[in-house]
Amino acid sequence: MDQQIVLSPVPLTDLVNEIVRAVRADIDTAAAPQPEELLTRQETAKQLHVTLPTLRDYTRRGYVKGYRMGNRVLYKRNEVLNALQQMRTAKQARP
Repeated sequence: MDQQIVLSPVPLTDLVNEIVRAVRADIDTAAAPQPEELLTRQETAKQLHVTLPTLRDYTRRGYVKGYRMGNRVLYKRNEVLNALQQMRTAKQARP
């Protein structure tokens, strides 16, 4: 019942090349991680519904983390949203 398939080197090489191309295509089309969206100070303050001096105070206290890019301070959107959620939770937990 077992059948043997005999391939010459050329078709075997072609088959291997085809498989390698298919695997590479799968790797290339795989979802690359999205770059982190950065917000300016103004956008971050608006997101948190605070003024720029308050945002600076929050950054100093460690509530949100700012990243220096040249002369600018930028904030990661997901970190800002997490900080906002933590602030809301802390307000609700107060008696």
